[in-house]
Amino acid sequence: MVSSRMKLPLPFRLLWPLLAAGLVYHPAMPAKAALTNSLLRVYIGTYTGGKSLGIYVSQFDSATGELSPPELAAKTPSPSFLAVSPGGHCLYAVGETTNLGGKRLGAVTAFSIAEKTGQLTLLNQQSSGGSGPCHLAVDKSGKCVLVANYGSGSIAAIPVQADGRLAEQPGAVIQHQGSSVNPQRQAGPHAHFITADPANSFALACDLGLDKVLVYRLDPAKGALVPNDPPFAAVAAGSGPRHLAFHPNGRVIYLINEISATLTVFAYDAKGGRMTERQTVPTLPPGFSGAKSCAEVQVHPSGRFVYGSNRGHDSIVVFGVDPRDGALACVEHQSSQGKAPRHFGIDPTGQWLLAENQDSDNIVVFRIDQQTGRLKPTGQVVEVGSPVCAVFVPAN
Repeated sequence: MVSSRMKLPLPFRLLWPLLAAGLVYHPAMPAKAALTNSLLRVYIGTYTGGKSLGIYVSQFDSATGELSPPELAAKTPSPSFLAVSPGGHCLYAVGETTNLGGKRLGAVTAFSIAEKTGQLTLLNQQSSGGSGPCHLAVDKSGKCVLVANYGSGSIAAIPVQADGRLAEQPGAVIQHQGSSVNPQRQAGPHAHFITADPANSFALACDLGLDKVLVYRLDPAKGALVPNDPPFAAVAAGSGPRHLAFHPNGRVIYLINEISATLTVFAYDAKGGRMTERQTVPTLPPGFSGAKSCAEVQVHPSGRFVYGSNRGHDSIVVFGVDPRDGALACVEHQSSQGKAPRHFGIDPTGQWLLAENQDSDNIVVFRIDQQTGRLKPTGQVVEVGSPVCAVFVPAN
């Protein structure tokens, strides 16, 4: 069991100056409820075909790091990214290619989560507002689902009804326009990620094809998106921005760039939705000349470490965070113990990292050193076909 006085990564007296300055979030702070049970469910999104049939669920014990063999929770085509409602009662999944109304379209599917068993029950399915959806997120109020469509280069906001079902029509669909310097990857827009900012005032969308993070004013109740002023932040040409993560203080953004294998640090003005570039660092070790393709980025709950995944190099890179300005310094590159770590998940206690290796059909559990951020394989490995996303939900 983890009590409300859960173990701290550092002595509280040492963290207090940073907490008071708003530079670090700590699990013991009352702003977020502490876990009252060490048991969690892990929902796993996959690419179907071969060894996978849809969404799987495992049991995870945050006290021991034990991960149970995955079981099928819902049969659905290529649920490559998942998101959970704020209350943990509903799960949403993209379907990159789905037969919707007799047409091959991108879709978003809503499921209810059974409180006792964790099984998923289909609520409904709606268009994603474009083709090839690859990412989605639920806004902080749970009133809309934000979707990024890689194939068509569009984004959408879909209102959520009181019972968790998706509205028949998106509140907003916005088609991105333009291109960048890589003719194979950036001949047109490719929206790859979208999320609400911590204040739930803006939606930020990474477009790999445009080398931009586009910023929109968000009205979750209406599912409305309006371009901000300024409407975007650009990165170096050919970078291919893929995913981003906010520091717990809400004032720093970490953006991982798929094509250039770099990570860019931005200062974030939450009042105006403005991003200002501060630093760009490589995610690969010096001298590496093999294939490179970054995927996921996440910030440790303490705010002290940032993690990114490298496909090709098949590693998780670990950075230490400067508490003064959020700048990064490389700590290590840890093998993902598999092939093509498409995604990884950090459990809510910050003690464990689960690496989903898409091309080796496995999920590997690592222990996180609370002092250094370094990763150590625990020996826990489970098999599941083409895992590409994992989300944690408390088990009641």
